[in-house]
Amino acid sequence: MKIVNDQILMDYLLENYNRTKAKNMLKYKEVKVNGKVITQYDYALKAGDDVPSGLLSERTAKESKRTAYMMVKNYVGKKHEQLYLVHRLDQDTSGVLMFVKNKKLYEYLTHHWNDCVTMRSYYGVVEGKMIGRGTIDNYLAESRGQEVYITKKGGQRAITHYEAIVSNKRCSLVHVLLDTGRKNQIRVHMASLHHPIMGDKKYGARSNELKRLALHADTFSFIHPFTHQKMTFTTAIPDSFEKVVKKH
Repeated sequence: MKIVNDQILMDYLLENYNRTKAKNMLKYKEVKVNGKVITQYDYALKAGDDVPSGLLSERTAKESKRTAYMMVKNYVGKKHEQLYLVHRLDQDTSGVLMFVKNKKLYEYLTHHWNDCVTMRSYYGVVEGKMIGRGTIDNYLAESRGQEVYITKKGGQRAITHYEAIVSNKRCSLVHVLLDTGRKNQIRVHMASLHHPIMGDKKYGARSNELKRLALHADTFSFIHPFTHQKMTFTTAIPDSFEKVVKKH
């Protein structure tokens, strides 16, 4: 989000979040100013600075301006009037988003997604001590209350591969690879193993030490359908994920 007037970072955050949420975002390095992580509450913002934090991927009925989509649209400028979001994340999930500026490419990816995408990789902190690796292969459906659940009849097939990286008695850092990309897939699958994602109260989590959903999309890779070039985008795992596991 572009800053209009000079102000202190905490004052800006308090325009959008309560004080506890604002402090935790700074503490866990979830705020960036002009691409650099800032943790100082009294950091001096200047008009024109970019400040991303806790953004929705795209517009909703309640929010249309303060979204990652609008930030990218403003960044690419008026010469690219068309912009399409093809790899989105839940609001509390951090990591790689993908936008395209070409309608033909957007439509092709939308209709041939599984033929183009070669890798979707996530890191998450789950509750409890998880050991080893495995694969979950079942079907997911969505209730009228927008809660996703495992079903034996109907639904869409969902395949998740997971591996525990670091574990202790209270929580574990896990690496996840997706064969499919269903809504809330990782969250539902981890909960089905009795290891819900930390901070995911919707699917049974009891702890929220990071004050956010502990899920991060670290790698997204696909074959460009027109150039046939393999394109891979990555982002580092948040430091807070490893710290919360190692401190117990």
